[in-house]
Amino acid sequence: MTARLSNWINKRRSNTRIAFRSYLWPALTVLAFFLQLISPSRIWMSLVVIMGGGWLIATLWAHSLLYNLHATRELRYGWAQVGDRLEERFSLVNQGWAPAPWIEIRDHSTLPDYPVSRIASIGYLTSERWLIESICTRRGLYTLGPTTLRTADPLGIYTVYHYLPQSTVLMVMPPIVPLPTIQIAPAGRAGEGRQSRPDALERTVSTTSTRPFQPGDHPKWIHWPISARHDDLYVRVFDNTPTSDWWILLDLDKNVQVGEGWDSTIEHGIILAASLADRGLRMGNSVGLGTHGEKLVWLPPQRNSLQRMDILRSLAIVNPGIHPLSELLRLTRNTIRRGASLVIITPSFEGTWLPTLLSLLKTGISPTLLLFEPASFGGSGSQARVSAQLTNYGIFHQNVTRDLLDTPEAHPGQQGGWEWRFLKDGRAISLRRPIDLRWRHLS
Repeated sequence: MTARLSNWINKRRSNTRIAFRSYLWPALTVLAFFLQLISPSRIWMSLVVIMGGGWLIATLWAHSLLYNLHATRELRYGWAQVGDRLEERFSLVNQGWAPAPWIEIRDHSTLPDYPVSRIASIGYLTSERWLIESICTRRGLYTLGPTTLRTADPLGIYTVYHYLPQSTVLMVMPPIVPLPTIQIAPAGRAGEGRQSRPDALERTVSTTSTRPFQPGDHPKWIHWPISARHDDLYVRVFDNTPTSDWWILLDLDKNVQVGEGWDSTIEHGIILAASLADRGLRMGNSVGLGTHGEKLVWLPPQRNSLQRMDILRSLAIVNPGIHPLSELLRLTRNTIRRGASLVIITPSFEGTWLPTLLSLLKTGISPTLLLFEPASFGGSGSQARVSAQLTNYGIFHQNVTRDLLDTPEAHPGQQGGWEWRFLKDGRAISLRRPIDLRWRHLS
């Protein structure tokens, strides 16, 4: 018990400290004391008493704030997507007799545009609590915390520091958006149609049940009689007939990217890859991901909810590199099995990767090229020549402009979001609530 108490005291001391903010007051007090010793006078004595008493009060005040001021941070969600609302609860407790007229709270989080840092105050024997809300605007892996608190006594003699080392990692994943105009060339397996019919449905026509319509579902899947009966859209649920693997290859060669920030082919390519992966998994396909930016990401096709999370996590932290698309295609030669659907997302319009792709056609894969139009992202060049070559070879392709993903649906965050319906009598009914409302301490 004694050792545990000693460890707690040492840890507490390592995270708190007190320092002189100004040496003027102590210096004048000492000077007045020596003048009183050298030349006793009522003036010097009064100064010693007044300034010494103030110094003593300031010392006691600062130490009260040092040992009795506590702060905690609690996070409601452990992960998020771009567009999600992040909520954090900050608690400040003062168990001492001395109030803190001002407290500078400085947050060291790496999450952009996160408004935790502020100036606060707290009375004696009281507690304060407030919520911090922010919208996640960028994908990535971020750290929330640590936090530094700085306060002082009213005379400004001492500065008191509190360091809260608690922090947590927050993964902000790319959003998933509906893609009603994107079609993938079927691989020709049972229930998937033939590749010579690019407009064919990507599912078997055999159905056993229905479910509510979700963003990204094809309008051809809508079951109109049941939708009319329920006064809401319902789609067919298809049998688990054999389906092909989907390999999504994302070109992250920085030499071919166009645009900056949100208006870049990098971010739009990541959103497109995430949305296609989600669509393929919901359709019952095994989906894999391959990209080679700063690091190689290679996720073999799987068909489960964990694969969706693995793909989103990987896409959340990828950055462009120097590896061209042709190099990524060569890596697939001995990995992608016959009959797979290969979905390639690239802004490259030079076509240097085309010979490598043509050699892959001999292995029996079914490629789909999603070509970003550089001009729509503020760049120069056109996909017209590459599109013509792909048409001549009978390769399924589609040109993608910025407008396809530059929509409100690109920020579909569900975490922390509420959706309400207001009735005629003024009552509000919750249609959608946050997924997880538990508070978790930063550790």
